[in-house]
Amino acid sequence: MQVPALEDIVSIQLSVDEFDSLSRLVYDRFGIFLPPEKRTMVTVRLQKVLRKMGMKTFHEYYEYLTRAGGNSEALIEFANHITTNHTFFWREKDHFEFFLQQFLPNVTATLSAKREFDVRIWCAGCSSGEESYMLQMLLMDYFGGEYSKWKAGVLATDISERALGIAEAGVYPKERIELLPDTYKRKYTKQLPSGEVQILPQVQKDVVYRKFNLMNAQFPFKRPFHAIFCRNVMIYFDKPTRDALVERFYNSLESGGYLFIGHSETISRDLSSFRYISPALYQKP
Repeated sequence: MQVPALEDIVSIQLSVDEFDSLSRLVYDRFGIFLPPEKRTMVTVRLQKVLRKMGMKTFHEYYEYLTRAGGNSEALIEFANHITTNHTFFWREKDHFEFFLQQFLPNVTATLSAKREFDVRIWCAGCSSGEESYMLQMLLMDYFGGEYSKWKAGVLATDISERALGIAEAGVYPKERIELLPDTYKRKYTKQLPSGEVQILPQVQKDVVYRKFNLMNAQFPFKRPFHAIFCRNVMIYFDKPTRDALVERFYNSLESGGYLFIGHSETISRDLSSFRYISPALYQKP
């Protein structure tokens, strides 16, 4: 009979005061809201982290995070541990179908009439890159032989350098692309000897990855976007944080531009100027 290791038996308890301190820290830095009922979840998810670092209390961990300060990777890794980064290609596919079948024909017709050829797409909270590469595939597929005529890349941002590193590498486990239609698999990916899947260089080169915190009071973009994707990010924010972020998104969109959010997320129709189009899809009038 195998005897469990001591670290698998002894649990590190998270007191109410320690939970409150960690909650304030992650809220102030990233807008992530942790209600009291999440204390058990935070305890379970962070115990292995503390053991690995040789820490015996959550107070030690809090002190470590505050010393790191700012938007440090230590603090970002803490945020990653208490959120669920579950993503894959073709997730919530109705958004991608709308993007391909309605958004792109409409926006390109408008731009062509003005002799402008710059489609501006922002993937906010891009995580490990599946969504941003999906959008780039759709852009390339839609424009086809005329793609070079258009400036049609994707800006993809996230707070985590680790996630951005995965995105820039563009290598994924095969199961991440299981739902991706075969035509996109054949045209834009290749299987590696390891069994993993590589996004082809012609897709990668037009996706720009940058570190960016959505809690910044001002967004630095010089020109507004035609579409913003921020899906399954705001589920971790409280209402005041969500409302303020939605307002910043509104101000960062062209008139007629679209905001795509997660299907488990909503925007207050009374407080927001966005026009509701369909579940998780809104338009700036």
